[in-house]
Amino acid sequence: MFGLLLAPTPPPRRVGALVALVLVALGTLIVYPLAHVAPVVSLGVVYLPAVLVVSITWGGWLGGATAVLSAMAFNFFHLPPVGRFTIQDSSNWVALAAFLVVAGIASSLAEVTRARTRDAEERRQEADLAAEMARLLLRGNSLSEALPTAAARLAQTLALNSAAIGTEAVEGDERTIAFPLREGTSRLGTLLVGADASEASLRRLQERVVPALEALLSAALEREGLLGGVVETAALRRADTVKTALLRAVSHDLRSPLTAISAAGEAVASPSLSPQEREEMASVIQEEARRLSRLVDNLLDLSRLEAGAAEPHRSPTSVEELIHASLGELAARPEEFSLSLDRDMPPVSVDPAQMERAFVNVLENARRHSGGHPVSVRARAVRGRVIVRVVDRGPGIPPAQLERVFEPFYRAGTPGGEHRGSGLGLAIARGFAEANDGSLYVESLPGQGATFVFEFPLAS
Repeated sequence: MFGLLLAPTPPPRRVGALVALVLVALGTLIVYPLAHVAPVVSLGVVYLPAVLVVSITWGGWLGGATAVLSAMAFNFFHLPPVGRFTIQDSSNWVALAAFLVVAGIASSLAEVTRARTRDAEERRQEADLAAEMARLLLRGNSLSEALPTAAARLAQTLALNSAAIGTEAVEGDERTIAFPLREGTSRLGTLLVGADASEASLRRLQERVVPALEALLSAALEREGLLGGVVETAALRRADTVKTALLRAVSHDLRSPLTAISAAGEAVASPSLSPQEREEMASVIQEEARRLSRLVDNLLDLSRLEAGAAEPHRSPTSVEELIHASLGELAARPEEFSLSLDRDMPPVSVDPAQMERAFVNVLENARRHSGGHPVSVRARAVRGRVIVRVVDRGPGIPPAQLERVFEPFYRAGTPGGEHRGSGLGLAIARGFAEANDGSLYVESLPGQGATFVFEFPLAS
């Protein structure tokens, strides 16, 4: 009840005048039955609730008018001589004065209470605004993205037509008012509001909102600077890690085939070798040369993917032809791979060269880990997509390593697994698959082999 009476903004005065008339009329009617049980002079208190309600809700002016109207009604209808505006008894003047004093005190208290209520509501709104702006400016998004949202929230809270927050020094003009945002003597930015803002809103901005905004903007700028340093440090650390891993790959994976080629070349020159041994040495040189070539190709492919320069040149391509070409690149023996490919499979829109490299890397990885068992390659067209599954019967991949196997230079540590690879093939395969709007993921349970799955949309 008192919350309605002491609302920060009182109802319209015409409503107050109507309420005053109704309450005075109601008090006049109530006095008639009460006059039979009490002296009429003492019944003037019946009008006090009307004076209090109007004074508290609409202020002193309307409360004083209600007091005068109550005294006139009481005098005209109940005090002798009835029906005339004549006060014979001086005590009636005292009653009228009491009405006016009560109206003044009640309206003054109501105005103080209403002002404090209004101030408390404004401070609550400002506290909510500060919390919301802290969330916007200090969370993960960049400051340039958060400032427009924070400005819109500020304008909504303070009922402003427009507001903008920037990190540049901007001066106001005929359409805007500028509030400089500073930290000490350094300029952090500017708050711009419309020139049509009310004096009360401008005062709130200057006294309470701008200091809080300056503190938040200072913290946000400092956070963004620290975050930029952290990101730069992380990028440098990653670059250093990649460089170290690359040096290790070069020092180990390049040296191994070169050593084998060098040793085989020296053996071939020996006059004591039989034709069969010479043929075996030539086979070793060819195999290690192919391995060295694939490693160099992988390093070049990784550098293009890391630099974002692996732009695919797509064309409708047969998945069956890609798989057969990849097996030819690997010089695979018939017993090493078991193929199950749908006939008349529709083409996919990919870069043939890139996807051949991706298939070569995945097929070679599966052959390396298959434990001598044939690798199953299955291709199907399912619901507008072509799905290729490469299934080995090796030791499998632990759940914690399912995603890590696609990281450059990472080698999964599986029981009984070999580690001849450079750790680049699967990373390059996924990169090329995603560059061609496809995907590559792995499904595996330890001890039950691994299944690498390619998915591609059909060509339009």
